[in-house]
Amino acid sequence: MNPHPDLTVGVIQGLGWLYLLLFFANAAWTVYSFKNDGYYEKLFGIKHLPKAVMWASYTGGLLALAITHLTVGANASEFTLKLPGWFKNAADTVIADPKSFFGLSIAIYVAIILLRDWWVKPTIAWTLFNLSVLFIAVSMTDFDFRQIVGKPDNVPILGMLYLVGFTTWLYFYKSKDNDKRIAEGRPLREKELSDQVLVWPDLVYTEMICMILLTALLIVWGVVLQAPLEEPASAVKTPNPSKAPWYFLGLQEMLVYFDPWMAGVVLPSVILGGLMAIPYIDFNTKGNGYYTFNERKFAVSTFLFGFLPLWVGMIVLGTFIRGPNWNMFGLYEYWDSHKLEVLNNVNVSDYFWLTLLELPLPKPDPQAGFVSQAATILLREWVGILLVLFYLLAIPPLLAVTVFKNFFVKMGFIRFMVMANLFLLMASLPLKMLLRWVFNLKYIVSIPEWVLNI
Repeated sequence: MNPHPDLTVGVIQGLGWLYLLLFFANAAWTVYSFKNDGYYEKLFGIKHLPKAVMWASYTGGLLALAITHLTVGANASEFTLKLPGWFKNAADTVIADPKSFFGLSIAIYVAIILLRDWWVKPTIAWTLFNLSVLFIAVSMTDFDFRQIVGKPDNVPILGMLYLVGFTTWLYFYKSKDNDKRIAEGRPLREKELSDQVLVWPDLVYTEMICMILLTALLIVWGVVLQAPLEEPASAVKTPNPSKAPWYFLGLQEMLVYFDPWMAGVVLPSVILGGLMAIPYIDFNTKGNGYYTFNERKFAVSTFLFGFLPLWVGMIVLGTFIRGPNWNMFGLYEYWDSHKLEVLNNVNVSDYFWLTLLELPLPKPDPQAGFVSQAATILLREWVGILLVLFYLLAIPPLLAVTVFKNFFVKMGFIRFMVMANLFLLMASLPLKMLLRWVFNLKYIVSIPEWVLNI
């Protein structure tokens, strides 16, 4: 008997309940579509056909799919509705490669911005939601995917992704409406909905209902999903992989590309300081108190870039992709602890002295004085130091006279320099990731003698 079967009767019937829930959700959506989407002028030779007929057909297919899964026989190995092997191999090739994974996250971010007027349409958004649920449902027919996504402490991450998707959609949906109103000279929707309500009973009643529903959800969650308790901690036996809590996985992923003092101290401090500085460096008075994108394009796009690919994407990477020995695995790949990926990471000084000049690296004499050692170290790392100084000191003035010229005029020197350096520090993460993937570059400046690596 196979101890790790892709399909069991329990898994198939569990998917049947999922399809049944999706059936009820789409049945309600079919009613909504019938009331709001109107009719086709002519479809398949039939005139005046409701557009909801497409959703009705899809909903009927979901019901048939649910019945098929719920009435499965004892022999689950013969069940054919599962993910094909060619798709799993192709997906693993893309996901397990950090370059293509990050490229995919950037492509999703760009699509969210550029296609915002299209994907925020309720019908399109509901279609994308259905496709995502169907993707997860079909993927659950793979044993390795099920072991990763179905872990009790990973299930909330999956729910978080849907929550992030919904809130992002809600923002762009309301922004699209307001941007259209502004262009047409009509009042903002927030102005039309500015009627005041009483705290009691309106607000308190609504909060009470939300509290009851959330409490019921947490009770069901606690009963159905087992707590991810592990064996007592031991100094001689650590988990592989040893992961931080989900909200720190972004920082843990940054440790792959930065020294601990940079990833664990400097960058988090800059993030917190930058968030506190935003109200003082922001010169755009528009967009306060109402949803808009066209009036806050730079601010919203910058925030979403830092939040979606650089934070949520890193959480997804650390949760579902990083496996034993912190290697990257595909969604449908077995987490083999013996997997070994040999990397020869080098520093900028290695490239300059060993590859370009074909000379040995200058090494400080441990018997020499501090000044002599410092001179040797600076000689070894002068290229990397110049690159860092150019990045932090020369690029902001270049931005001030080119791309961000209007920003510089409106913000002034101090506020612009703060904003530019915050922007460059945020961009340093994807740049460092790209340098690692393309050139196997470890550090731009490597001074282990002073515990200073950049």
